[in-house]
Amino acid sequence: MPKQDYFDRSYYQRYYHSKTTRVTDDSEHGRLADFVCSYVKYLEQPVKRVLDLGCGVGYWRDAVEHAFPKAAYQGVEHSRYLCDTYGWQEGSVVDYRGRGRYDLVICQDVIQYLPDADVGKAIRNIARLCRGLVFLQITTAGDWRHTCDQSLSDENIQRRTGDWYRRRLKRHFKNLGGGLFLPKDSSLMIYELQQL
Repeated sequence: MPKQDYFDRSYYQRYYHSKTTRVTDDSEHGRLADFVCSYVKYLEQPVKRVLDLGCGVGYWRDAVEHAFPKAAYQGVEHSRYLCDTYGWQEGSVVDYRGRGRYDLVICQDVIQYLPDADVGKAIRNIARLCRGLVFLQITTAGDWRHTCDQSLSDENIQRRTGDWYRRRLKRHFKNLGGGLFLPKDSSLMIYELQQL
């Protein structure tokens, strides 16, 4: 992962705050969060505790509070700048310990920054922290070539194939599509064809 000071004020100004250079906005992110929270509700996963690993500027917090008003939200961030600015807990997806397990773990656009050796550790850690559902978004090499707007996206990522990630994820999770994953030790009942 890039050094902590890589994710400083100028990084977030460039990729999140500037209307001309940001990679996403509130409305785009809101649609994604609405979809994820609706799918979690559809699957009847009770949500009392939410962990957002790599919470960034906090796009998920409002959506989670709206969808699950009684849930406790914990934002964890590698960037000291964001921790100081937003009050997040400082930590890494690779080794964050937390207290107990969470009903929904969110990890959006974080894992592609990790070196190969840390990806497996991060996936195992997410599986350990989650008792419910996980939302993962990881930019792959194919995404970089075909989906990302390269003029707006941070090129300082590891460009691995989707299959590379799938092999590591399937050791711990069932893929439910749409970026949602279910830990293999979960008792949540899922129809066979809801799994990929």
